[in-house]
Amino acid sequence: MSGLLALLDDVAAIAKVASASVDDVMGQTVKASSKAAGAVIDDAAVTPKYLHGFSAKRELPIVWKIARGSIFNKLVILLPVALLLTVFAPWAIPPLLMLGGAYLCFEGAEKVWHVVNPKDHHAEEIYEEKKADAHLEEKKVKAAVKTDFILSAEIMTLVLSALPAEMSIWSVAAALALSAVIITVAVYGAVAVIVKADDAGLAMAAEGNAAFTRRLGRGIVRAMPWVMKGLMIVGTAAMIWVGGSIIVHGLHQLGWHAPTELIEHVAHTSDNGAIQWIITAFLDGVVGLALGAVLIPLVTYVISPVTAAFGRA
Repeated sequence: MSGLLALLDDVAAIAKVASASVDDVMGQTVKASSKAAGAVIDDAAVTPKYLHGFSAKRELPIVWKIARGSIFNKLVILLPVALLLTVFAPWAIPPLLMLGGAYLCFEGAEKVWHVVNPKDHHAEEIYEEKKADAHLEEKKVKAAVKTDFILSAEIMTLVLSALPAEMSIWSVAAALALSAVIITVAVYGAVAVIVKADDAGLAMAAEGNAAFTRRLGRGIVRAMPWVMKGLMIVGTAAMIWVGGSIIVHGLHQLGWHAPTELIEHVAHTSDNGAIQWIITAFLDGVVGLALGAVLIPLVTYVISPVTAAFGRA
């Protein structure tokens, strides 16, 4: 009997340790996932453009296809790579993070450039709109999944870098997997709501029984273009800010402390914590926008032609 009681005590102790471990993984997952907010917002902001030109009945199936590709990117490709880096090459994580940060800066700056100089970009959008039909769906999905892969790599690296170094490899794997699922559901759930909001508004405006319902439906329809523009603005700003902060932090880790010290000096001219954060985010954004502006011609006239040449070879 005493042996059975001892066994039950051991089982209870193991259960407590397991419960504490699960709680720790959950807590660290939520905390680490918040570090990837900029890339997550941009992921949600970028995806709806791939649905442009398709019928309403194809929107949710396309979102589902992209979401499946995103989960595959994160769990099947990026998660094993992240674990290998953690075990065999942790020194490579900061440079890879900076590479992803540079990409965010480039993407954000390119979007700003499209606003400043919309001519070529507008022509490209018209061309895409004219050619959008059922035969283009798979091509659009593949392009969206490819873009998602880059953003997912940045998200997973950001989450990995935010996890405590003392976590076991299995806890890291669990945290990354859980984060991947949570972020994917959040992003593509939001995308599904966004792309169907105007259809829901139209239905409410046309079929609502109450005058309030019809007015609300018309309000949703009128508001959605502004919501989309606002989301794009927030996503672009988040990309530039997060990209710049990654670069500044990475340079600090690599031994160049001047940018970090200068930003901290300027931010601490105020005693208000909120203002300090705003100043820091703004200056990180300035760094990100400047780097992105430098990368635009480099990518356009050097990297893209070289990549295309290798692709044709």
